[in-house]
Amino acid sequence: MYLVVIGWMYVVLMMSVAEASNSTGSILGAIVTFFLYGLLPVVLVVYVMRTPARRKEIKAREAAEHQAQMARLAANAEPASGVSLDPDAGGHASGAAEQGGVAPVRKET
Repeated sequence: MYLVVIGWMYVVLMMSVAEASNSTGSILGAIVTFFLYGLLPVVLVVYVMRTPARRKEIKAREAAEHQAQMARLAANAEPASGVSLDPDAGGHASGAAEQGGVAPVRKET
């Protein structure tokens, strides 16, 4: 991707030099040509093309921060033997209804 950007910037630079050295051209025209044909479109294209890579970097950084946070929590919490840090890692069913509890209250019909 960067090879195309470098090639396009070279072409735009040569267009700007031709604009500046032409008898009917001007330095201001060369500067405008360089910015409008070269710099602004290239910045926009590179920004759009790097979006997936930026997302991957952000996700990797968040994952690393999450791992570091989990490592800190694991180091600070010293669980008793057989107790897991994950809330439902035991594989047992959650608390079931007890027999003989309070009966539900209903309207009489």
